Amino acid sequence: MGKVEDERAFFSEAWIEPPRESQKKADAAEKPHYHGHRDRLRGRFIAGGPDALPDYELLELLLFRLIPRVDTKPIAKALIARFGSLAEVLGAPPSLLEEVKGIGPTVATDLKVVAATAQRMARGEVRGREVLSNWTQLLDYCRSAMAFENREQFRILFLDKKNGLIADEVQQTGTVDHTPVYPREVVKRALELSASAVILVHNHPSGDPTPSRADIEMTKQIIDTAKPLGIAVHDHIIIGRKGNASMKGLLLI
Repeated sequence: MGKVEDERAFFSEAWIEPPRESQKKADAAEKPHYHGHRDRLRGRFIAGGPDALPDYELLELLLFRLIPRVDTKPIAKALIARFGSLAEVLGAPPSLLEEVKGIGPTVATDLKVVAATAQRMARGEVRGREVLSNWTQLLDYCRSAMAFENREQFRILFLDKKNGLIADEVQQTGTVDHTPVYPREVVKRALELSASAVILVHNHPSGDPTPSRADIEMTKQIIDTAKPLGIAVHDHIIIGRKGNASMKGLLLI
């Protein structure tokens, strides 16, 4: 009998009572509701790629890593509502990003790092290649680099004899609606880089890429200064949030 009693005592001690319904509910309450949502969202991204997700959900995926223990869906939606699109969120200045609830200085900086990485990738797609045959990639790069700046920038793409990209430089940064441009400085820099041609690019922070009269006159001055020195001006592209405009395509030069 002693052995039987010992065995009973052993099994009674080893027995673990199943969790009651109240305990199950308590455990479920402790687990954040967004955990399953994150897994489902990742699954949709893996199965369908980025095109399977709208902007706010792609941004939400990114914020998972930047804000690990918070429901990022409301934050992602607030960012899109404030700035309009994922591209505009990444292009926004850190000070404006921080005005959105849930975005602090660290997250704002991390978003700008993502934006800079995307721009570097886009630049890699065009650098050293014949840019005139990769026009869509060129426009994508210029748009990622300039479309959401809050001040005008005047950028020059310097090309070699085969129209490969030698250098990409921001020559001037101006105000919200004006950038001073000096044709002699443009040509001087092209000669320093042994460039055979240039593509001029600047942005309109207003969002409307329509060339102004001043834009057209300035472009013609650069063409007149560069031509005698054997430097061609292939185009002047204006980048805006609502699209882009090519002066050559508009038959303005």
